[in-house]
Amino acid sequence: MEMDFPFARSVVVVRSERTIKKTGVTTQETRYYVSSLEPGELAPEQWQDLVRGHWAGVENRNHWRRDALLGEDRSRSRNPRLLANLSLIRGGLLRLLPRCFPGESIPVIRERLQSNPNLAISALHAL
Repeated sequence: MEMDFPFARSVVVVRSERTIKKTGVTTQETRYYVSSLEPGELAPEQWQDLVRGHWAGVENRNHWRRDALLGEDRSRSRNPRLLANLSLIRGGLLRLLPRCFPGESIPVIRERLQSNPNLAISALHAL
């Protein structure tokens, strides 16, 4: 199989099946992962751990922070451009706020900015 990924050495195929208990409906899904590792470099269980670890990290580092800290899932808009722009703003905030307020957690920063909105402008000027 030829791919347009210069450092790709292997493709991992993960097939999964899930059954929704409430309805009894079963669905199957196939996902493909591209890796720079050689195919024989890891055992199947290690490939599985790698894939699970990747998605756990995405969920913990990204989705949870966006939702729990910035309320992303509370948006009721169906406008795709608005949602894309808000997502970009949230992503930028998650990168910029720790730089503007080193050593402080996002919840603490949020609380400080809510009580003193002028602090946000000062922080941006400091960049």
